[in-house]
Amino acid sequence: MRSGDPRALARAATLIENQTSAGRELLDALFANTGRAMTFGITGPSGAGKSTLVSQLTRTLRGQGKTVGILAVDPSSPYSHGAILGDRIRMQEHHSDPGVFIRSMATRGQLGGLARTTFDLVLLLDAAGFDVILIETVGIGQDEVDIAGMADVTVVVLAPGFGDDVQAIKAGIMETADVFAINKADLPGAERVEQDIRAMQSFGGTNDRRIAATIRRVSASDGQGIEDLLRAIEEAATAQASGPPAELAWQSRLRHLLRDHFENGIPESELSRHAHSVAARTESPWAAVDQIARSVFALSVVNTGIDVDHLGVAVRSLTEGLRFYSDQLGIQDVHVETVAVERVKVAMLPVGQARIELLEPTGDESAIAKFIAKRGPGLHHIALRVEDLEATVRRLVEANVRLLNEPRAGAEGHRYVFVHPASTGGVLLELIQRRVD
Repeated sequence: MRSGDPRALARAATLIENQTSAGRELLDALFANTGRAMTFGITGPSGAGKSTLVSQLTRTLRGQGKTVGILAVDPSSPYSHGAILGDRIRMQEHHSDPGVFIRSMATRGQLGGLARTTFDLVLLLDAAGFDVILIETVGIGQDEVDIAGMADVTVVVLAPGFGDDVQAIKAGIMETADVFAINKADLPGAERVEQDIRAMQSFGGTNDRRIAATIRRVSASDGQGIEDLLRAIEEAATAQASGPPAELAWQSRLRHLLRDHFENGIPESELSRHAHSVAARTESPWAAVDQIARSVFALSVVNTGIDVDHLGVAVRSLTEGLRFYSDQLGIQDVHVETVAVERVKVAMLPVGQARIELLEPTGDESAIAKFIAKRGPGLHHIALRVEDLEATVRRLVEANVRLLNEPRAGAEGHRYVFVHPASTGGVLLELIQRRVD
């Protein structure tokens, strides 16, 4: 990776885009080697000529002896996540150049003009020793402005023919610009675009970055004005380097990483459960978000690999039991299921990340029926989730722990095994294979 080997780089990029643990470990190991590359974001509305401009900038940078990494982000369906990675078509002349690495990325439904792992690949290319990294966003509109928090310099590409669209989008991407590039400057209307930008700059406040943004006219199709544009970008990069400390930029980036981390940590079953409650109007969306956030935070802080799945409570009647837990305590979203192999009817009541299971026997031969006949209704067992049930069972067998059954499927298809109370301090213990959502 540090030597810039293209095959290693491509394999690493795939690991990172697929958000694998190996990709995360690789980034952790390489992070100390980052912080040297200059990152230029190329953004603007569709049809402005961003890909052609990136190709011309790359040619000029290579002429200066600099190595270039290109991340070209293409839109994809928010449903199927499919995409046509067409930016490479416009950059064919650089594919055989060992000093250029081009990676097309699909947004995979991610908003903001970038893919979820774009910043991770920026760090990857930085660690691999590229001098300049060019990020081309998707064709964007008003609020896809994530590039401004990622690139050292943001270039907004505009072209004649958009007319009043400059005014329409000024509250969005126009405010992200460090440099304005008016492409297709040989066409009628280029002067009008520049006038509109300067008029917009005249209304900016004292902290508006648009006031200091440089305007350059270029023609990316034939390379006119590219060197002048590149000088303006490099001057903006120098000005940025003497600006606010890097800690401020990293605050924003860390917020994005935290958002992605917690979002990825939410099990689909948890989202589904709360979505059901919100749709039924038994829970507000804000209460659902608060509960999910508390659950995710708790799982992030305490992750021993073993946690409580449920408490099994033997009852003579589910109807009577639910009258207290559901009607009096207000526990909703109750799931009822019959487990034929155990001769029991189960009512599952969610409580945080765990649940209470009320167990009603369906026959006299049921273990629950025998338990109630001997001891009366009450706590029957405690269930714990484990990462690897088979490995746990092997360890218990080797330690001569008394098991009551072989691992088998139970309620909701979970595999489980019971451990005799004589081995657990007097409490029947159920071990359940943790599911991967």
